[in-house]
Amino acid sequence: MTRTQSSTLSYAKIGALVAVALSLAFSAPSSAQERQRTSRVDSVFAVYDNTRSPGCAVGVIQDGEFIFTRGYGMANLDLGVPIAPTSVFRIGSTSKQFTAASVVLLALEGKLSLEDDVRRFLPELPDYVTPITIRHLLNHTSGIRDYLRLMFLAGKRDDDFYTEEDALSMISRQEELNFTPGNEFLYSNSGYFLLSQIVARVSGTTLREYAAENIFRPLGMTHTHFHDDHNEVVPDRASGYAPTNNGSYRISMTTLDMVGDGGVFTTVEDLRHWDANFYDQKVGGGQLVQALLERGVLNNGDTLDYALGLSRSTYRRLPTVRHGGAFVGFRAEMLRFPTERFTVICLCNSSTTNPSRLANRVADIFLDDRLAPVPTVAEGRSGTAAERAEVDSPFHLSAAQVSEYIGSFHSNELGVAYHIDVATDTLRVRINGAIDVPLEPRERDVFSSRPFALRFTRDGTGQVDGFLLDAGRVKNLRFTRVPD
Repeated sequence: MTRTQSSTLSYAKIGALVAVALSLAFSAPSSAQERQRTSRVDSVFAVYDNTRSPGCAVGVIQDGEFIFTRGYGMANLDLGVPIAPTSVFRIGSTSKQFTAASVVLLALEGKLSLEDDVRRFLPELPDYVTPITIRHLLNHTSGIRDYLRLMFLAGKRDDDFYTEEDALSMISRQEELNFTPGNEFLYSNSGYFLLSQIVARVSGTTLREYAAENIFRPLGMTHTHFHDDHNEVVPDRASGYAPTNNGSYRISMTTLDMVGDGGVFTTVEDLRHWDANFYDQKVGGGQLVQALLERGVLNNGDTLDYALGLSRSTYRRLPTVRHGGAFVGFRAEMLRFPTERFTVICLCNSSTTNPSRLANRVADIFLDDRLAPVPTVAEGRSGTAAERAEVDSPFHLSAAQVSEYIGSFHSNELGVAYHIDVATDTLRVRINGAIDVPLEPRERDVFSSRPFALRFTRDGTGQVDGFLLDAGRVKNLRFTRVPD
């Protein structure tokens, strides 16, 4: 081993020891009750508390101060660096509240209104029958199809690269919406990506720069930013991971530079400053907080749980304000109990972790005397075995019927063609080598598969001429048969 190699290993080990020391220092218990709570929290995260797997950074805030912080597992498996409260994580959709805050701050500056038609700032979007407002984007009531799902349906895999311009072009090609704006709630990353474009066009700078100048720096969030350059070096960054079938892990990161719907890099420590702003209102004053917490309202008058980048609900009868995040190998949850001035932050770097559930369990430990009893949930599925069998039984097609669906079908909105054929007696849909899945018939002209459902259409002579595709956050995507 050379002197250089020896020094490099020493630095890595020193960094690891320092991170562990910081983690333990933050969470050192000072009373019997605190020691008991620490032990119980440790048991919640015990599966991650080793040097062989990724894990989570956890922070518990009471009255603006940490009463518990610790890291479990490894921030980087290559270098043997453990997770600490100072580790920097991608937080996925938990980022949306910062995008919403940026938009509200621009509204408070008088540079836009939440009731503005989005085409005032994004004229390249289609002129739909019912105008889409900025508030629709914020509340997920716009009806705009989710661009991440559209890209997947167009054959883009998780590790494929595409640009902001590609995403905006895909959204702008959509001839239809999932529903009339304001009629329904359907979570869509497109809305918050478009909000990032609006912030840029209104402010004359990027969302990253605007949020840094108006939110992160004023609050002292020195390790937080919108990550709009995947090649950028980020000190103390935790790598994202996904488990393999053999019990090991693979790196799970992204080359995408889009932000708004996600993209914030931050730490448990920095998020304490953001949490404090909901009480001391240093940035934006009471108007910002009030706006972020205002629930959406549908056209029929129904009030949503979703506000602006935040979801309002209850947990064991206590009011909560929260938002989770999930993208590539990262998972996040920030759970606030505003009446208790109590918050749990859980940032993880494994794709199979459920930080929302973990945050709930941490809240159970600290708020046990203030939470309602855990409700009893009936086990098993409802209905008789015969009723379930009737629902679950497959629909059978003859060979002649199956042949009606074989062919190529093109979508102008996706800009791709799907090829449907038969392999090993099973109807399959394929696209560009990225999608190859079986289609299971449910009824005549209706098929389902894990990522989507197809409803075939017929012309005046009864011949199959196309289909409509539903895929969760994308509905009624039209494909037309390509002549042989």
